[in-house]
Amino acid sequence: MIMRYQKGSRMSQAVSHGGLVYIAGQVAENRDAGIEGQTQDVLDKIGSLLKEAGTDKSRLLAVNVFLPAIIDFDAMNSIYDAWIDPANPPARACVEARLADPDLRVEMTAIAAI
Repeated sequence: MIMRYQKGSRMSQAVSHGGLVYIAGQVAENRDAGIEGQTQDVLDKIGSLLKEAGTDKSRLLAVNVFLPAIIDFDAMNSIYDAWIDPANPPARACVEARLADPDLRVEMTAIAAI
C-alpha cells in the first residue's frame, strides 16, 4: 500500500511504500534564520514526518543535504550531529546547490525504514 503524508496539489511531503518512507526536500519556515536555525527547523520537520509515518530518526537510511554555500558545512553539521542518532547514522551526501529561494540556507531529503 502507498501512503501519502501532507499531500498537496503538486507533491506530498512524504510517501511510504514497501516498508520505506521517502521524505521530500524540507526547507525552513523562517527564511530569516541563520544556517543553524534553518538546519534545526528542517530536522524538526523531518522528525515530525518520520513520526507521522510511524518511524523515527534511528531508522533513517539516507539523508541528502543541499547547501547553497558550502562554507555553511561545519555550522550545519554542528546541528545535524547533535540531532542524528549516533548509534544509527544514515548514509549521507552533502552538496553545494542553488536552492529555489535565495533566502534558504539548507534543504534536506531523507529515506527511512518503517
